[in-house]
Amino acid sequence: MGKYHGKATTVVKPKTAEEVSKIVKHCCERRIGIVPQGGNTGMVGGSVPIGNELILNLGSMSKVRSFDPVSGILIADAGCILQSLMDYVAPHNHIMPLDLGGKGSCQIGGNVSTNAGGLRLLRYGSLHGSVLGLEVVLPDGTILDQLTTLRKDNTGYDLKQLFIGAEGTLGVITGVSLLTPPSPQASNNVILALPSFDNVLPLFKTVKQQLSEILSAFEFIDRTAYDLAVKHGQGRGLHDDEIKGAECFVLVETSGGRREHDEQKLNDLLETLLTSDEPLINTGVLSQNPAQFSSLWALREGITEAVSKEGKAYKYDISVPLSTFKDVVDITREHLRSKGLLHEKGVKHVIGFGHVGDGNLHLNVVADAYTLEIQNALEPFIYELVASHKGSVSAEHGIGAMKTHALHYSKSGVSIEWMKKLKQLFDPHGIMNPGKVLEMP
Repeated sequence: MGKYHGKATTVVKPKTAEEVSKIVKHCCERRIGIVPQGGNTGMVGGSVPIGNELILNLGSMSKVRSFDPVSGILIADAGCILQSLMDYVAPHNHIMPLDLGGKGSCQIGGNVSTNAGGLRLLRYGSLHGSVLGLEVVLPDGTILDQLTTLRKDNTGYDLKQLFIGAEGTLGVITGVSLLTPPSPQASNNVILALPSFDNVLPLFKTVKQQLSEILSAFEFIDRTAYDLAVKHGQGRGLHDDEIKGAECFVLVETSGGRREHDEQKLNDLLETLLTSDEPLINTGVLSQNPAQFSSLWALREGITEAVSKEGKAYKYDISVPLSTFKDVVDITREHLRSKGLLHEKGVKHVIGFGHVGDGNLHLNVVADAYTLEIQNALEPFIYELVASHKGSVSAEHGIGAMKTHALHYSKSGVSIEWMKKLKQLFDPHGIMNPGKVLEMP
């Protein structure tokens, strides 16, 4: 995005937790700010220094420490790239519990630090459940070793949870113990064209009922987002004649144990949807081979790249009730229109796509250029809109530097006060990723 520019003069690349410990201790004694940095794929400036902090790049910590193919428990350095870990566990018939568009660059330590969500959350849950243990270097240089492989440990406070989603403000994650699920023996997907957004919720209900235990993803794409993805070469899920009259699209994925069983369930679902008295969909296409399966996912995952090719994007990663997805997009578009900003040299598109299964909407405002006028029109308007629905201003990207001022739209004053107390307890000198999550004092 090019939105954040750091001013750091020094980058260190430790290879072990012990080296990280020595670096952090040195900085603590001299009150030098530290910015932990992984794959730099974040969307909210969490890994970019605000001042002249030292950058602690974890990319050289990239070893898999152990993997148990029976339990599926993986212990890895924080700098391991997500795709590399996917490739590592695949021959053992396991998968990683999360999947992201940035999997070729993002690192598992950064994923945990930001509590990354992604495309598999509906099936496998969040990292708060998948992470079994952590190794963390605390702000004074102490190594907190909680790299347990136990799935059940009810002995007091579960300290690891404090670091999941803390974005490096309480310590530096150097190692992760993670439960990886068995690989599904069969994966299928289908793209559905819907005549109206009003059909998304009843469709979700029907899909959950009929696919039950094999449902692994339910992704929403509005018409403009779909058209941009096709325009910029991210794939084509349906033929032109099949998308006539479609207001939005849904990508459904299944992951199960037997291909014939899963395909029968999907075919029965399509038949039910297409033959009902009041069809919820116009049409649907079931992937017939691995190449088509990948191309349908490429369309969904390629929206972000398509948006970047179309213009400069203001990206809002929000949680709101499923029933309000379209309203939030439409209200934002009309608000910009009322400000006289909706034109080719201003805001070109307002689009919505995201994870219906967990209520996460990606609201993207695509403009010709980043301008203060557009920024001021969007904020705090969008945050106030989210708050009116009792939503979250950050569903999966984190707070970083971008949303510290907006935290109060999703967290009460009491919650923020206790977050500040925790920060003061762990990091009394304020050296860990200063200016992220909480505003600078």
